[in-house]
Amino acid sequence: MPNSNPGIYVEILIHQPLERIWQLTQNPALHQRWDLRFTGIQYLPRENSSEPQKFLYETRIGFGLAIKGTGESVGERIVETGGATSSLKFASDDSISLIREGSGYWCYVPAHDGLRFFTWYDYRVRFGILGRFIDRIAFRPLIGWATAWSFDRLRLWAENDQSPESSISYAVLHAIARLTIAFVWIWHGLVPKLIFNHLDERALLAQARLPLHLLPWIGALEIAFGLIVLAAWNRRLVFLGNIFLMFIAIGVVAIHSPAYLFAAFNPVTLNLAVVAISIIGWIAARHLPSARRCLRRPPEGEA
Repeated sequence: MPNSNPGIYVEILIHQPLERIWQLTQNPALHQRWDLRFTGIQYLPRENSSEPQKFLYETRIGFGLAIKGTGESVGERIVETGGATSSLKFASDDSISLIREGSGYWCYVPAHDGLRFFTWYDYRVRFGILGRFIDRIAFRPLIGWATAWSFDRLRLWAENDQSPESSISYAVLHAIARLTIAFVWIWHGLVPKLIFNHLDERALLAQARLPLHLLPWIGALEIAFGLIVLAAWNRRLVFLGNIFLMFIAIGVVAIHSPAYLFAAFNPVTLNLAVVAISIIGWIAARHLPSARRCLRRPPEGEA
């Protein structure tokens, strides 16, 4: 298929035998549960097993819209190596689908500590130059990430019996926790300290015997920490660091400005709420699928 792009390659090592992964990937009812790229896969009847397996697929994109397409696959077990391959062709006549047609494969290669499961695929797009531009800057990186994230969701299901639905729930909880914590830090650094230079912020500094000119610098540090929470998306230690800082802040206020502990809006309720959110984020992050666990280029010698 002529294309200036090298195609999309994703590989993951799963510590399970081929039979288990074959079942989770070749059964359409199971496949659609872990693969973020599809919301529905329906196999069509065929006269015998030697014929390619034709299927219909659907991907809901929100607002009541769905992209539909067709495909066919051929799976083969390789007796000599104990592995397997599955080739694939797919296409969509849907006018809103960026993908016009494509092809690729899945490969199952036994390893000494599990199974190498990898894919390569590529496709043609519609909408001419505009379609190729959108594909290059947005769609291709997104669908590559979705493939890798889905592969790790498959790994968690195969290795830990963590259902794909649980993986989505953990991902949502983690995102809510991380975004909330980042928002709290950025808001408190930006609004009361840098924009409004609030009286209470100045009073807290004065009671701690710190110079008032430090207020904007403290605000900048809080904003920086909020941005770090976002930038270190896959780092669980950020949640522990946040818990530590919340307790430090309560201690400082208790020592230097105890009257604020009994105010209508006080650091005890705010900081302990943020601590609770951090604990939720810490727990959810432990079960989080991550595209970073996948190889995105073939190993040396296999390119």
